[in-house]
Amino acid sequence: MERHENVIVNKSESFADRIINMCKYLSKKKSGDKDMIRQIYRSGTSVGANIAESQYAQSRADFLTKLTIALKEANETHFWLGRLHSCAVLSDMEYESINSDNEEIIKILTSITGTIKRT
Repeated sequence: MERHENVIVNKSESFADRIINMCKYLSKKKSGDKDMIRQIYRSGTSVGANIAESQYAQSRADFLTKLTIALKEANETHFWLGRLHSCAVLSDMEYESINSDNEEIIKILTSITGTIKRT
């Protein structure tokens, strides 16, 4: 069966790849706190993992739950990105680039979950 392109799935997969590469870079650079890097690695990749799980949800409620968890993880990632930026681990340009991707995912997930709750 052919699957249609799913924007949020694609964006979350690309975002997870960016988070993984950013964490590798920061670990090699020896900058930042290792615990903070571990936290953003977990939350940033969890966004895509929960969205992937939602694609095979057992019910509408399960679908909403997975996307709500993805939204919470994206918000946590926003927090950690802000900390990395405020501690000067991420430059303004690095922060703005990856944070804009995260904000886009948050907006899409907020829209999807809001629509599901209203219908």
